[in-house]
Amino acid sequence: MSERLADIPRVRETVLRAAQAARGEGDPYAMSHAWLFTGPPGAGRSHAAVAFAAALVCTNPEEIGCGRCAACQAVFKGAHTDVERIEPKELSISVETVRVIIGKASRLPTIGKWRVIIIDEADRFSTAAADAFLKTVEEPPASTVIILCAPSTDPEDFSPTLRSRCRHVYIPEPSESELVRILTREEGASEDVARLAAAASLRHIGRARRLVRDKDAREFRAQVINLAELVFHGDEVFKAVATLLKATDKEAVAAHESGDALEREKLEQALGVGARGKGAAKALRGAAASVKELEALQKKRGTRRTRDVLDLVLVDLAGIYRDALVLRTGATVGLTHPDYEGQAREIAQQVTPEGLVACLDAIAICRGSLDQNVTPVIAFNGMIGRIRQACNVK
Repeated sequence: MSERLADIPRVRETVLRAAQAARGEGDPYAMSHAWLFTGPPGAGRSHAAVAFAAALVCTNPEEIGCGRCAACQAVFKGAHTDVERIEPKELSISVETVRVIIGKASRLPTIGKWRVIIIDEADRFSTAAADAFLKTVEEPPASTVIILCAPSTDPEDFSPTLRSRCRHVYIPEPSESELVRILTREEGASEDVARLAAAASLRHIGRARRLVRDKDAREFRAQVINLAELVFHGDEVFKAVATLLKATDKEAVAAHESGDALEREKLEQALGVGARGKGAAKALRGAAASVKELEALQKKRGTRRTRDVLDLVLVDLAGIYRDALVLRTGATVGLTHPDYEGQAREIAQQVTPEGLVACLDAIAICRGSLDQNVTPVIAFNGMIGRIRQACNVK
């Protein structure tokens, strides 16, 4: 665990003291049954939560959270029976999902002293879901530890009532050197490739890993950044937007089609779809309702996936205009897209600082439109129109 949290000693010490207290050693007040891990996107909130879970179930009597024992290794592989990780797939966490989580939290540990429930993206609790979960967070079973992960403690990000019942730990984004270390050691990337991925991902651990691993992810990023060049080439940029949005649908939906189909097939098998004989017709009517409910759930997941991919598109596009502004004003900070410095310089030569700020504002407006469920093609075309105006393109 020390290696996994090497870059954040304050967090490492907090977690180790808590795990020590959980063993009945050290300061008993260092341990709590409910935790809230916050930090910027990609900072590694879940990464830290998993490391904490490993420390709690670690069986090494000499070194807490050793990372080498069978229990620690099982946690890191997602295979420990006493550690449950909840990763929401929908836009919001519903009361129905909370009931499932409460059921998991109420079980006794099977092989160790603690049962650990990790909930990613806990900012997605609906108000009703947060209220339904409050009692469990306030008084969890004696052997259960709940770790909630969210962007911040802001009331818009996380329920204030849940926040008041949790011990808060802030997870800062990793340093560039730490992320490079992770990518070179765990992903086998060269140092140059790792540094580029660290910069282009804004030190987002998950995104940096994808940029190193996935050629399609790198090509998709290039397609996004190229929009800034096509802005100066008439209606070509609008055609490129249409192509990009189709690619986004493929990235967000088609990539999960086989998994969704398998999920539906398993449900149909469990419900006896295709069965014959007495009572089959009545059973099939109930099965149809369950299948329809699953399809509605999968549609929500698709919307969530599309929203996430579009958000990354806007982050990448904002990066090139941010780089142009850095170069235009002579700011002494690193570039987001150092491999596209030439393109950023060309934009900086053609657009005033005020125009570049207006481009960034246009991207922010687009993001707000998507949050209000404006159709992506309308939101993006509106954004391109504003960027063309800001760049004084006729």
